[in-house]
Amino acid sequence: MKFDGDKVEDATLALLSLVMETDKYGTRAWKGFDWDTMDRLYEKGYISNPKGKAKSVVVTEEGVKRARELFDQMFGLPD
Repeated sequence: MKFDGDKVEDATLALLSLVMETDKYGTRAWKGFDWDTMDRLYEKGYISNPKGKAKSVVVTEEGVKRARELFDQMFGLPD
């Protein structure tokens, strides 16, 4: 099936906002999403390299902001 990769990346980034946690080391999110999509989010600078043994990725400041914007846009309720 053909699909719009940009839309999948936006949806994935939006859903990452549900599992983001911030501590003194930064913001991290569980990386249980499609590997190709996670690689593309890494290439765009939204997350750290998802390859490795860690079960989470670091979400960049730009990634956090974009994730929250996308989540509100896609899933937020009207005021």
